[in-house]
Order: sequence, then C-alpha cells, then structure tokens
Amino acid sequence: MPSVTRVVLAEDEVLLREGLVGLLTRFGFAVDAAVGSAPELLDAVRTHRPDLLVTDIRMPPQHRDDGLRAAVALRAERPDLAVVVLSQHVQSGYAAALLDSGDGNRVGYLLKDRVADVEEFAATLRRVAAGGTAVDPDVVRHLLRRPRDPLGALSPREREVLGLIAEGHSNSAIAARLHVTEAAVGKHVGNILAKLGLPPDEDTNRRVLAYLRAAG
Repeated sequence: MPSVTRVVLAEDEVLLREGLVGLLTRFGFAVDAAVGSAPELLDAVRTHRPDLLVTDIRMPPQHRDDGLRAAVALRAERPDLAVVVLSQHVQSGYAAALLDSGDGNRVGYLLKDRVADVEEFAATLRRVAAGGTAVDPDVVRHLLRRPRDPLGALSPREREVLGLIAEGHSNSAIAARLHVTEAAVGKHVGNILAKLGLPPDEDTNRRVLAYLRAAG
C-alpha cells in the first residue's frame, strides 16, 4: 500500500483554504496544517516536516510575494521538500528562484484559474511529491519573455539587499532589517558588486553605482 503524502497548505482566503483541505483529504492526502500567512507557513513546515507544501503567493503579512519567498527559503533549508505554488499570479523573480532551487525537481507552479479537473490536480500534486515537476505553460511563457537584465545573476537575497542599498541603508541597518549579521550583509554586498562587474576599490560610492547600474 503506498504511503500517504503529508501536506502543509498555505492559503489566506478562508473559503478556498477549507475547500482545498476537503479536496486534498478526499483524494487521500494527509493535511498536517492549513495556514493563512507566510510566518505560519514557515512554522508549520518546520514543525511538521511534510512531504509537500502547497502555497499561494500573495499572503500576509505584506500581501505581496510572501508565500513564494517563504517557499524559496524552505527549499534552501530542505531541497527535498516538494513545493507546488497555486496562485492567480506569476511572480517572475522568485518563480525562477523556486524552479532553480534544489536539484530542480519536486517543484510546481500552477495557476488557479487554469485548474479545470480536480482529479488531474491531485495527480499533479502526487507527481511533484514523487520527484516530478509541473509548470503551467503560461508561467513558462512569462518567464521566457523576461528581458535579460543586470539583476539576472543576483540571488533573491542579493536583490533584497540591493533594494535596501537603493533606499540608502547602511550595512548595519540592512543586517537589522533582515535579521542577519553585518558580516553576512558585507558578503552579499561583495557578491552584488562582483556580479554587476563593478571595480574592486574601496570607494563607498560603489553602493550607489551598483544601484544605478542595476536600474539602468
């Protein structure tokens, strides 16, 4: 008898979340937790260590890409965690990071309004949990249309640091905002400057130049 796939579900819309719990249970999945925010998502996955995470993108607290960012962070911690993003939106930067994470397997990105068959949806989740991939063709087309830009070589965390640099924050301020050490921020800044091809001098204006080059 095949083992039951254990799932953490993250969806901030209560009716949809409860509907998905019922659907997953009906098709034999074990829902360890169903949560409505990115912090709860992180806690639930770290506590229950499920086989599969199914998450929306736009969730509290910021209602932007919190769910997807949490999924990318969890894949960095657990490359074997299967993740399926189920959303109405395509978020290019973190979508690419998710699809590149781990060994590139056990990931999926589905659009809610294109899920037309619940049995096929359940089969897709099982396929991803078993090591496969599933990406909606619209997501693929969106990613392929992205113009090449200087930020393409930066990791999501490096992009975040660069954004804070653009706002004028110092390394110590960035460290406090991201809850990391100042040494870690310094390493990110060094990587950013190297990837953007900036000269390795000690001129602090390079921080501004890094932003201007990226923005241009």
